[in-house]
Amino acid sequence: MEKTIRTLIADDERYSRDELKHLLEEFPAIQVVGEAESGEAAVMKALQLQPDVVFLDVEMPKMNGMEAAKSLQELKKVPLIIFATAYPQFAAEAFRYEATDYLLKPYDEEQLEQTIRRVEKLIGAKKENDISKPAGKLAVEEDGEILYLDPKEILYIYRDEKVSRIITRTSEHETKTPLKDLESRLLPFSFFRIHKSYLVNLDYVTRLTPWFNGAYQLEMEGREELLSVSRNYVKALRVRLEL
Repeated sequence: MEKTIRTLIADDERYSRDELKHLLEEFPAIQVVGEAESGEAAVMKALQLQPDVVFLDVEMPKMNGMEAAKSLQELKKVPLIIFATAYPQFAAEAFRYEATDYLLKPYDEEQLEQTIRRVEKLIGAKKENDISKPAGKLAVEEDGEILYLDPKEILYIYRDEKVSRIITRTSEHETKTPLKDLESRLLPFSFFRIHKSYLVNLDYVTRLTPWFNGAYQLEMEGREELLSVSRNYVKALRVRLEL
């Protein structure tokens, strides 16, 4: 079976990470794409690597597993969360964060297998659902009319005071719809937030150039203007572009 389930392991103990990684090697569908030593690092790695599932320890420095789970729920792509810990007393709280499962250390291999089978079913159902959804158009209200834009034709969108301006390959439009709402509706497509006020279609990115203070400038196909990339988004953007 092809390795299709992108997995992130977050645990502050190297031995525990290595043990779980070794056990997960028995499952052909699981691909461990990264490791994190803290809850804070887990959130950053999830933003960069876009995993399908995250194994989270509870007791970790800086940001514990529960705090990390809360932050993971706010990501654009929310991964399945599996708590892997030596502390049974946190189980009830864990499921308030929509945890898929709660594994106790030392790991029971039979229980781990049941967890992975559950993950495979959930991920498989989600991917089938995504494939079955028709690629619709983005409906935007402009001057009292409703326009239907093909998301694949949109280069970027930016917030300008109280309106969102949509730049396509052949036209420009403005709508009062907040950028956050547009971003949510464009989730099935290749859009990425590069700044609090800018959302770009990664399919049209042609160049990323260092600017100053850790920020970058982005060039888009067919456009002369340069878009500012906030330093907070640079690392995740490079990961997305280089996949």
